[in-house]
Amino acid sequence: MDNMKTAAALGLFDGVHLGHRAVLGAAAEQEKNGLVPCAFTFPPESAANKGAAGYIYSGYEKNFILEHDCGIKRVFSPRFADICGMDGETFAQEILCGEMNAAFVCCGNDFRFGRGASCGVDDLRRFGKKYGFEVRTVDDVFCGEERVSSTLIRSLLTDGSLGRANELLGKPYTIIKEVSRGAQLGRTIGFPTANQIFGEGQLVPRFGAYASKTYACGKWYPSITDIGVKPTVSYGGAPLAETYIYGFSGDLYGSPLQVMLCQFIRPEMKFGSVEELKAQISADTEYALNIL
Repeated sequence: MDNMKTAAALGLFDGVHLGHRAVLGAAAEQEKNGLVPCAFTFPPESAANKGAAGYIYSGYEKNFILEHDCGIKRVFSPRFADICGMDGETFAQEILCGEMNAAFVCCGNDFRFGRGASCGVDDLRRFGKKYGFEVRTVDDVFCGEERVSSTLIRSLLTDGSLGRANELLGKPYTIIKEVSRGAQLGRTIGFPTANQIFGEGQLVPRFGAYASKTYACGKWYPSITDIGVKPTVSYGGAPLAETYIYGFSGDLYGSPLQVMLCQFIRPEMKFGSVEELKAQISADTEYALNIL
């Protein structure tokens, strides 16, 4: 990692919520002391499943948010299988010191590391003294009476309680995925949509329609996003987000698109005809434009 000393934030950071942002912020603050803010994490696709609801953000989405929203300059994200067999001291010596060149390390109070999660923050401090890095722990963050946690946010997203989930995330839940080709029904009924497929094992927010904002070609547009499995048309694939971008025309295929969910509008519905679907999209769009 060249000769620059770093400030390393440690954690899975699934959701990059307010609690995670407190840890990441402690690393980012060290830039004023000449350290490069970095994060050590795992691609959620390779990590042990954190709860039955699945991971909140894909590895690509998480790294994008870490680098664009959290002041992190470099993300170190090895596969879980490549690291999980290391004992704690080897991790401190070879990864934190060797690969990351850390002078400052921060984490939550409950951070565990080393084979079988056998080490905690006291061990990290001991290794820090031995290998020359400062350790700082960051307390849990509370929003009202509730401790901010990925588990709580997963529950809120699957319930459709988007407003509360967004509050705990620290910014609206955002889908950042490549646009894939769908059945292209939307363009035939006057509502061309961008399709983004959720990853295997990834949490999918409550099926239904959302008022959203989409960043396309350097500009934010009001949009409406439908999450689900397309019950009106024959479609046997994975859950996807299908976004109609109001006022935009252009080709988005093959490039990552940011879609920010702002408000849950209604649950997923099955329509008796394409005409009914078209009328509902018009109504949803008008409602979303009023919100946005």
